[in-house]
Amino acid sequence: MDSSPLLKIIQLVNSCLSDYVLTLLLVGTGIFFTLRTGMVQRYCFGKGMRQALGDFSLHGKQNGHGLNSFQALCAAVAAQVGTGNIVGASGAILTGGPGAIFWMWIIAFFGMATIYAEAILAQITRIQDPSGELHGGPVYYIKRAFPGLLGSFLAHFFAIACILSLGFIGCMVQANSISETCHNAFGLPTPLIGILIATLSFFIFTGGISRISRVTEKLVPLMALLYLLGGLLILILRWKCLPATFAAIFQYAFNPEALIGGGMGYALKTAISQGVKRGLFSNEAGMGSTPHAHAQAIVDKAHDQGVVAMCGVFVDTFVVLTMTALVVISTLYCGNGPLAGATGDTYSQLLASQGLTKTTLVQTAFSHALNGGSLSEAFVAICLFFFAFSTILGWNFFGKINFHYLFGKKSLPLYYLLAAGFIFLGSIVQNDLAWELQDMFNQLMVLPNVLALLALSSLVAKAKRE
Repeated sequence: MDSSPLLKIIQLVNSCLSDYVLTLLLVGTGIFFTLRTGMVQRYCFGKGMRQALGDFSLHGKQNGHGLNSFQALCAAVAAQVGTGNIVGASGAILTGGPGAIFWMWIIAFFGMATIYAEAILAQITRIQDPSGELHGGPVYYIKRAFPGLLGSFLAHFFAIACILSLGFIGCMVQANSISETCHNAFGLPTPLIGILIATLSFFIFTGGISRISRVTEKLVPLMALLYLLGGLLILILRWKCLPATFAAIFQYAFNPEALIGGGMGYALKTAISQGVKRGLFSNEAGMGSTPHAHAQAIVDKAHDQGVVAMCGVFVDTFVVLTMTALVVISTLYCGNGPLAGATGDTYSQLLASQGLTKTTLVQTAFSHALNGGSLSEAFVAICLFFFAFSTILGWNFFGKINFHYLFGKKSLPLYYLLAAGFIFLGSIVQNDLAWELQDMFNQLMVLPNVLALLALSSLVAKAKRE
């Protein structure tokens, strides 16, 4: 079946959402909560780091039926730090130029206040079932914000979008990134990669949040450290290009037409919308995904987990994603890089002739800095495997909460089987439609989530004061 007409329709929907609706909604919500909380990301960030690191352990235990702050943060960061930090950042740079990274920083700074509000409300509105298991997330605070039919409709709308986006299509996209990079680096057949990922994922899924937290509390710190050390090596090798790298980020943030062509208005809109859309896909602030993890934390006050949640956005965007951006820009856009000095049509032609795509850009950057060789491709493939696999675990748990909300506990085995099937399918099929559907449902999740955040802002402000 030819999916091109459907693909074009979804691309149009995504363009309208990311170029206009989400740009205003996400930035506006972030600014609103920054003011409403007295710039919580400025004055409480240190407390959040101390709270998270105080529970740091690679072999922590569950806190009753919940998690400690560090485990909840790892479950959230496992979802945040994924292909968005490699593939998403690369896509933003390719389409919007290096300046898109500046707008990612902006959306992340204000997003720290938004995700604080999400975690607060997830803590306040969570419930505990008769077996003692905790359930929390946007569906619960959406119904609190809008009692009656409206709240029920918005909660169901969010739950369906979350299941499709994160539980099914999102895991498909992550598996596709793993299979493509591992096939390129190691020559492994994609069906074999798909079977291995799906089987391992299914085993971890069925262990619930306790098994997921035991995996992510080990995986997240180690994978981040590995990637940052590799990126730091590249930056040391390219240290002479670092001033030009930062200059390019700020120059093309406000003057992107010099690189990507088109008029000033079009180019600036492209740079900003790419920063917002890919920033959302990366740090997930305002999307309503990470509150599911933060609702599991056992803390004295909701504020304690709210400030921990901000650390996830910081690590995701200002640390890991920024490392990707600096590596790519310093190696490909500066000095003797293949895209250095390119403008307009020349830039587009170079991208096509060099075969540069969002899935190959980082591998190309590492290879260029290390003068070729399979080692660089293998390193990026291994890092992307850990990033994408951890995201599969986190997203599956978020989807599970909403599947349980809609269909009850007895439906969960079916959910796990469907999720594993999508993972296998994603590993063997390259489908632009899946990427666009992922973006669309991500963005649709934002709408009911943000409406509920704004409606319950007084609860957030009260938690901050107390």
